[in-house]
Amino acid sequence: MTYKPRGRFRKKEIARINQSIIAPEVRVVASDGEALGIMNTKEAYELAKEEGLDLVEVAPKAKPPVARITDYGKYRYEHEQKIKKARKKQHNIEVKEIKFRPKIGQGDYETKKRHVERFLKAGAKVKVTIMFRGREMTHPELGRKILDRLSEDVAEHSVIDSPPKRDGRNMIMVLGSTIKPNSKEEEEEKRKESKKETKKDSKEVDKPKESKEEKESKDNKKEEEKKKSKEEVKTKNNEEALKPEDKKEKSKPKDSQEDKSKDLRKEDAKKEDA
Repeated sequence: MTYKPRGRFRKKEIARINQSIIAPEVRVVASDGEALGIMNTKEAYELAKEEGLDLVEVAPKAKPPVARITDYGKYRYEHEQKIKKARKKQHNIEVKEIKFRPKIGQGDYETKKRHVERFLKAGAKVKVTIMFRGREMTHPELGRKILDRLSEDVAEHSVIDSPPKRDGRNMIMVLGSTIKPNSKEEEEEKRKESKKETKKDSKEVDKPKESKEEKESKDNKKEEEKKKSKEEVKTKNNEEALKPEDKKEKSKPKDSQEDKSKDLRKEDAKKEDA
């Protein structure tokens, strides 16, 4: 089936197809990628019609133009997907603007310098403008000094894209960043990682905290268990330290008592015989 767009507000065609191809001859590529050579446009269209596909003009600037036999809906979808991927990889460079006055104080200068550093670290360009009023217009060197001083202070993260120039009542300088801005894919990954970290922190916060009394009771129990284990170890060591000689000495008094009882029995027996 040939591609026939419907609807009043249909999208613009990304390529010429079928009968809308103007060139009388085209270099035809088959649906399987085989080169069929140069053919008449009508013959190529009929060939595509027989296969139930479309004749799509892929390279209109070539001589003769290159046309491919394919499904136009599928070709259009693949083309849109390529464009989306290319957009994700693009680096969007923002341009920030900061305004100074020729008679700016030290504190204000430091705060604005910090803003400039923050923008440059984020990968953005910074447009610095010095605004002159009244008689200040006769002293442009004051504005030039401020711009030179700022460019020196921020030299680590910046490059001067356009040097200081007068623009009516203002003096303008553009600073470019030496840090590459993150692509959309990298930003999405960073957001996902930050969400995971916030979830972990929330889980840790939700856990019930132990009171001081519970902590003290746990510490006391641990100390008691340690003391008991130490005492058990000491008793075991003492038992092992007892030598067999000490055991013999303890058993000696028992032997002496038995001998005494035997002697007494013998004496009694002699008396009875007498």
